[in-house]
Amino acid sequence: MLAGLSVDYVVRLEQGRGPRPSSQVIAALAQALRLDDDDRDLIFRLADHEPPQAGRIAMVVRPSVFRLLDRMADLPVLVLSAKGDVLAWNPLAAALQGDMSAWPQRQRNLIWQRFLGSSRCQVAAGPDEDDAAARASVGTLRAAHARYPNDPDLAQLIRELRHGSPRFDELWREGRSSPWRTASKSISHPSLGTITLDCDTLLLPDSSQTMLVYSAEPGSPEATALDLLRVTGLQHF
Repeated sequence: MLAGLSVDYVVRLEQGRGPRPSSQVIAALAQALRLDDDDRDLIFRLADHEPPQAGRIAMVVRPSVFRLLDRMADLPVLVLSAKGDVLAWNPLAAALQGDMSAWPQRQRNLIWQRFLGSSRCQVAAGPDEDDAAARASVGTLRAAHARYPNDPDLAQLIRELRHGSPRFDELWREGRSSPWRTASKSISHPSLGTITLDCDTLLLPDSSQTMLVYSAEPGSPEATALDLLRVTGLQHF
């Protein structure tokens, strides 16, 4: 589930049946197993793939970051790649934003979901917040493209978004570049309604990854909603 693979597929890998796994599958397995860089590179080579190279966006979360996720159990937290891929999350984030492990691997990206998807991650309270979030998303990809101009997966994502979303293409042609920033974010929850939370962005500079941490002011209705989510929302996950 953590790797986004079916049980049958993993069994076939273990038994040496089926086609050779792709580099994306290897990266997902390495992340789910919380391997360090040396062990990750080893399984890439065992699968006859080159390990991630310099100039490519890091898609594997360090074990120390997973330990932080384990300790931050009372707030929804996600880890994103430089291009917005959802690489890891804690159970409270899944309770808030839905089962992200059910998304196809290529669509497990907050920017893709905002412009082309239908998940509740993209819901905003009003046009001003929606416009600011859209511009921040495009600016994030612009910044990533400036830092990783030769990353083929980033180039493919940008092409898909420009082709599939006129709004994205319009903002992309404006040429603005900016990283994720701290802001408020509204999420439509099927049981709790629309919740507006503070969304702080913590940078992991070695990998250009970010942690999104959602919180609410103590005593506010949003804090009460998070308290309720901790009680009821985690039961399913």
